[in-house]
Amino acid sequence: GSGSRPHVTARQGIGGGVQPFPVSGRLEGCGGGLGAAAASAAAYGSCLAPSAAGTMRTEPGGCCCRRPVRANDCVANGEVRNGYVRISAATAAAAAAGQIHHVTQNGGLYKRPFNEGFEETPMLVAVLTYVGYGVLTLFGYLRDFLRHWRIEKCHHATEREEQKDFVSLYQDFENFYTRNLYMRIRDNWNRPICSVPGARVDIMERQSHDYNWSFKYTGNVIKDVINMGSYNYLGFARNTGPCQEAAAKVLEEYGVGVCSTRQEIGNLDKHEELEKLVANFLGVEAAMTYGMGFATNSMNIPALVSKGCLILSDELNHASLVLGARLSGATIRVFKHNNMQSLEKLLKDAIVYGQPRTRRPWKKILILVEGIYSMEGSIVRLPEVIALKKKYKAYLYLDEAHSIGALGPTGRGVVDYFGLDPEDVDIMMGTFTKSFGAAGGYIGGKKELIDYLRTHSHSAVYATSLSPPVVEQIITSMKCITGQDGTTLGKECIQQLAENVRYFRRRLKNMGFIIYGNEDSPVVPLMLYMPAKIGAFGREMLKRNIGVVVVGFPATPIIESRARFCLSAAHTKEMLDTALKEIDEVGDLLHLKYSRHRSVPLLDRPFDETTYEETED
Repeated sequence: GSGSRPHVTARQGIGGGVQPFPVSGRLEGCGGGLGAAAASAAAYGSCLAPSAAGTMRTEPGGCCCRRPVRANDCVANGEVRNGYVRISAATAAAAAAGQIHHVTQNGGLYKRPFNEGFEETPMLVAVLTYVGYGVLTLFGYLRDFLRHWRIEKCHHATEREEQKDFVSLYQDFENFYTRNLYMRIRDNWNRPICSVPGARVDIMERQSHDYNWSFKYTGNVIKDVINMGSYNYLGFARNTGPCQEAAAKVLEEYGVGVCSTRQEIGNLDKHEELEKLVANFLGVEAAMTYGMGFATNSMNIPALVSKGCLILSDELNHASLVLGARLSGATIRVFKHNNMQSLEKLLKDAIVYGQPRTRRPWKKILILVEGIYSMEGSIVRLPEVIALKKKYKAYLYLDEAHSIGALGPTGRGVVDYFGLDPEDVDIMMGTFTKSFGAAGGYIGGKKELIDYLRTHSHSAVYATSLSPPVVEQIITSMKCITGQDGTTLGKECIQQLAENVRYFRRRLKNMGFIIYGNEDSPVVPLMLYMPAKIGAFGREMLKRNIGVVVVGFPATPIIESRARFCLSAAHTKEMLDTALKEIDEVGDLLHLKYSRHRSVPLLDRPFDETTYEETED
């Protein structure tokens, strides 16, 4: 699916930052720990460079935090001793009362609070989750044994008898999870809808009489299901309004298909108009559009890097980024999710040691990150990534598939959200499939970059051009977001989405659920953990006319199964209240309220060989 990640591992360090404390109306502290070498005052423009590590001790009239906090900026309300922040008694009391959540901000790098939480999995829940998967695995082997001796009917694909001595076409072990675990809860996915994927949808009812191996439609339609799963962030997925009218008009004039590539006879005036509009929207020199968001990543990364280059990829990057990196032939090294210490260590090692065996310098070093991570709901620490990118002279590839339109005061994505200069990002990638209610993707950057991709990108040379009605949908929605249509509808949608996100996240946390991600992220993961609860949650919510997306292994770590809600500006407060009421009821029914309101400070997570230890500088 959209959030599958082939190289997910159990996260030992999510972020690499520390837990700061608010002082004088804003937050001070370290937002990710750029390492000993990167923490100097010159690199960050701070007025205080960290000194040697001190010991934790309580000062008169104050209190120290659970772990030392490196100071990358001046502290107005609190003491600084030995390079660590000592907070006041009032601030410490607020922290002890749970009023201060997992907040990180790296001095002058951040112009706004950065609130992101990943509550620790309760030990009992983790143990029971492993036990549940163990039981399912044992019964899976038992059923495979019964199938082998034809005691149980075998539904899955197998080789013909005369092919048994050849290399297996269907790898038996690789399909074990699909046969014995996924099939039990398969009815929660691929549900066919028969309406516009707006705030409410109609779902075709289906039944299975062979334990989810096949489905039959009953002929009934489940009406007005509240849609909490689609990426319709700004509510442009609709069949009425200016976007629909404009697309219908273009459909009459241009038709549906182009039947050619951009380089041949498929370059329409609408494509040129769209690319100029996208470049202006992003604040870059030029942009190029593609017919498929997944291919925008997987087919363009191989055009940018090759053998002799180094790719540094976040461990939770989307499958399209992973595939593009693998197809490029470049060396790939993975850093811990949003962990700036891990990223800087890889950058340092790349520069110091160069390529393996030859020790030659890397031709290019490309950092791959996403704006919003579609399974975690976290936002990239872009100010720190840019600081590292500049310091070590690397290139930055930013995937804004989920953040473009959904973040920032003007909807221009994570760059707008942090108030950064678009020129600091070398390659800006995004899709039109979410906030714009359309299809396709784009890449923006320097004119030289775009001109190069027009002749070297497989997506540009071989892929069919975007459909004209789809192009018009993007143009109309983007003009609406920027206010070029003469209305304030786009601005209102952006504000409504932000309000819905904060309200929904706050209510879920107050109910006692464990919620991952950033407080401003429209992707809201609710942790389920146990495999049996994945299917149960999806089914119980559908019974209550709420459509949700549930996700499990291998798209997530094995003990971190979850339900993923996607908020939309089209959701009214009444819809959200209805959904929250049902979620609360199902949470009590399935015992999903695991939260103990205790977030894990990022530096309390164990380090390994890819992260920095606390060292004296």
